[in-house]
Amino acid sequence: MYRDISGPPAIDLRLLQAAVEASGEAILITSAELDEPGPRIEYVNPAFTRMTGYAAEEVVGRSPRFLQGPGTDRAVLDALRASLEAGDAAQGEALNYRKDGSTYVVEWLITPVREADGCISHWVSAQRDVTERRAGEDRQAMMVRELHHRVKNTLATVQAVMNATVRSSLSVAEFTRALSGRIASLARTHALITEDLAQAASFEGLLRAELGPYDERGRLTLEGPRVVLPSELAVPVGMTLHELTTNALRHGSLADPDGKLRVMWRIEDGPVERSLHWDWAEFDGPRSGTRRARASARAC
Repeated sequence: MYRDISGPPAIDLRLLQAAVEASGEAILITSAELDEPGPRIEYVNPAFTRMTGYAAEEVVGRSPRFLQGPGTDRAVLDALRASLEAGDAAQGEALNYRKDGSTYVVEWLITPVREADGCISHWVSAQRDVTERRAGEDRQAMMVRELHHRVKNTLATVQAVMNATVRSSLSVAEFTRALSGRIASLARTHALITEDLAQAASFEGLLRAELGPYDERGRLTLEGPRVVLPSELAVPVGMTLHELTTNALRHGSLADPDGKLRVMWRIEDGPVERSLHWDWAEFDGPRSGTRRARASARAC
């Protein structure tokens, strides 16, 4: 160690190297020339080799350009080149390629190292892998867009439900009861959709959300394959199942303690798209005989 009387104390280069090699950030130092075949890599720390899969001896002497590939945004590289030509520090991110061919999003900060006369002798680049962070941000942005879309559709659905309830209700009490039930059903459907990362709901999940309170003493039979409905289909299907359940409670099998309900569904492949078909069958209700309803919806 030594002290420069004209400024702050200097740091032993061995300590500086130890700090850089212990850093979790990838560090590489290149020569100053920007035109090919430069800039040439003169040093990389262990974090760089972990991030890229290349050993230090495989990269020293090469240009960092070898990490780029067909998915790397050319405009980002052009902006980087312009900043470096101006002698400025540059910050940004780009798609790079590891030794095994896999991609990662790298965030970098490149700063110039200048000689006493102001000329740039090297570039020091600090880099980090932000692939997971970027993916999380992209997922969040997608969910925000989906949320805006769903809120708009939900408001339209609520308006349609209210108008339909007004037309079918004979009294204020009946209107209040019917509207409350339909809004609660809509809320249950949206809860199922929100809990799913793909923003979808299963047909069986929609059935159980409506019929769960009445699943006692073997009254319910639900049979069919796993069918996942995207939000734009789950909402109208959920509302349809609510109306069927309400009707069964008022006039059908669920109005009788001994009544039973069986729902069976299947997927059928059509020439253009697949369809979900279900058979809603009620037994031993207040009215004699068996009550059946069949319905179908486009499946995803």
